[in-house]
Amino acid sequence: MNKSHIRLNKTTREWVIYAPNRGKRPQDFQQENIVQEKVESHSPDCPFCTGNEERLGGILLEKQNPENTNWQVRVIPNKFPALTPEGNTDRKLEGIYLTMPGYGRHEVIIENADHSKDIPTMSIQEVEIIIDTYHQRYIELMEIDESMMVIIFRNHGKRAGASLRHPHSQIIATSIVPQHRRWQEEEAQRYYDEFGSCLYCDILAFEKQNKTRVIEENSSFLAFIPFAAKAPFEIWIMPKEHQGDFGSISDQEKSDFALILKNILTKLSEKLNDPDYNYVINTAARYKAEEPQVHWYCLIEPRLTTPAGFEIASGIRINPSLPELDAEFLTRE
Repeated sequence: MNKSHIRLNKTTREWVIYAPNRGKRPQDFQQENIVQEKVESHSPDCPFCTGNEERLGGILLEKQNPENTNWQVRVIPNKFPALTPEGNTDRKLEGIYLTMPGYGRHEVIIENADHSKDIPTMSIQEVEIIIDTYHQRYIELMEIDESMMVIIFRNHGKRAGASLRHPHSQIIATSIVPQHRRWQEEEAQRYYDEFGSCLYCDILAFEKQNKTRVIEENSSFLAFIPFAAKAPFEIWIMPKEHQGDFGSISDQEKSDFALILKNILTKLSEKLNDPDYNYVINTAARYKAEEPQVHWYCLIEPRLTTPAGFEIASGIRINPSLPELDAEFLTRE
């Protein structure tokens, strides 16, 4: 396994090149030269901190902290939205090209009143409130007829696209389903038609039995590094029960998801010195949720490498670190 080899991602049919001979071992991603700055619990310049409410542009939803002494989570409109609820979803031609209004919803989920906190340093009760907020807003946005897809995501650190330190996630509802998502749906449909089973359920069962890439497990979820991870320490958190739609998650599953998400992000923070990362909740588009081939999961991708010329030209990612070694490193005591 020290030689370069190529693996196929079964969910996308995309190839990933593994080049461990480039000298990258899991511990080489620890970012030892990065010193974490001390962050205060309140910043007068932060628009998300208490006392700066006039800079929020309104509060769509607010939830109290576990002690019921202060707000913990606030959902607000994004001040610089990618999509807006004004307009419609009508397509029109511009010459030979197709265009449409930028219709949708774009919200920010402020995760804590404390400016200095992050998911690894929050209590499990605080993380559960975040997950409950994700679920509530997901359902509410999907109830809008024009919403074809709702994506929940978190950008942590500048390399991951975060512009503010205050802990927050985002949620976007779109009136279109991108080809990237349709591609995954079509691959899952093709697999189901051929084998009569959910591709993601089969991956989960194999990883659970194989164990070499498993990071953590609880009664509802399995967290593992996928066989064809496109980047070092890419992690999937997948529900054990077949579920196409994040909206169908139960209260117990919300608690279990909060626990495993917190634990995985804590491992990444401790082992890799708090790397920048993105996580996204990949869930079914409208009308697909009840179909037997779709299965939602949370994808975490630390920003430890940068795609270069070959990857941009070919669409093939080069991963200098093996998933099996990454998993062993994260689970090592």
